[in-house]
Amino acid sequence: MSDIIYPKESVYNIIPREETPTSKPPRYVSKFRPTVLQENNSKKDLRRTMGPSEVEVPSPGQYLKKHSKEPKLPENSFIENEFCTCTAKKPQVPARTDNPPIIRTKRDFLKTVECGVPKKPQPVSVDSHKGHKQHLETSGLVPKYIKKKDFGKIPEYLQQRSEEERRAQEEYDDFVREQREQNAMKHLSDEERQAGLKSNWDKLHHEYQGLSLIIDTPSKKAHKQRLEEAMEELKTDIDLLQRFKTIYISQH
Repeated sequence: MSDIIYPKESVYNIIPREETPTSKPPRYVSKFRPTVLQENNSKKDLRRTMGPSEVEVPSPGQYLKKHSKEPKLPENSFIENEFCTCTAKKPQVPARTDNPPIIRTKRDFLKTVECGVPKKPQPVSVDSHKGHKQHLETSGLVPKYIKKKDFGKIPEYLQQRSEEERRAQEEYDDFVREQREQNAMKHLSDEERQAGLKSNWDKLHHEYQGLSLIIDTPSKKAHKQRLEEAMEELKTDIDLLQRFKTIYISQH
């Protein structure tokens, strides 16, 4: 058992101490209290009941009787001395000359017959022992493409395209031949084709080589970028002219 340690005795403990009274705060009262009381009292009234105030009391004579809830069958209407005979007079048989009445209808008999024909089951291919199946037409097992009439032949659209290219080339050759005869076009040699472009490229390249090593201002950067774009454009034009060996220009 733990030892209890009391504080040491002191003379000051004999002096009576003044107790300060503690004041409690006012009790909280909601501002919605009158509204709540009014709503609560509005649902209360004297001499109220749980259900309807007036209920019709069942009469003692209408008590539950035996077999009253069973379904009632209709009364049997039996007629005596009723016999079924075939001695009644039937209508006459129509003659051959009589035209039967024509009944016009909007019914589409062809469509009715087509809908009535049973559909043929589509052929399927079972490729596993668990019964997995797929349509035989789209499975790739039926060799329908290699048995086509145009299998292994050039498609018609490619033949048509090659024919159009051949005609365009012939028309161009005829046009060039006519212009040659009229001396309206001149054939450029390899030196003439690239002389002007290469001279311009050399000028731009010389100017590009003369730029300062340190480019630190926006104007220098813009000038360098402009030279690079112009040189790249000239290089593209030179490659384009080198690709086509035959080039004609107008003399006029």
